[in-house]
Amino acid sequence: MAEAVGQLRDRTVHDVLIRSDCRQLRITLDDGQILLVSVLLDGAGKPRLDLDLLRAAEEVPHGQLEVRFDGGE
Repeated sequence: MAEAVGQLRDRTVHDVLIRSDCRQLRITLDDGQILLVSVLLDGAGKPRLDLDLLRAAEEVPHGQLEVRFDGGE
């Protein structure tokens, strides 16, 4: 959790949203990364704090994929 929250240091927060049931907080950073802070219930019904840092996917290379087929029938 400390590592995920540490990603916020010296960063600009672009947007913050909280679910209406207050079980998830979404913090969107200026570079598009999203920090999700969620409250989950374990098997015994006790609340547990969960953090996920979602990074933008690597850009897909431009161009077209070429696939060759042998014409053997």
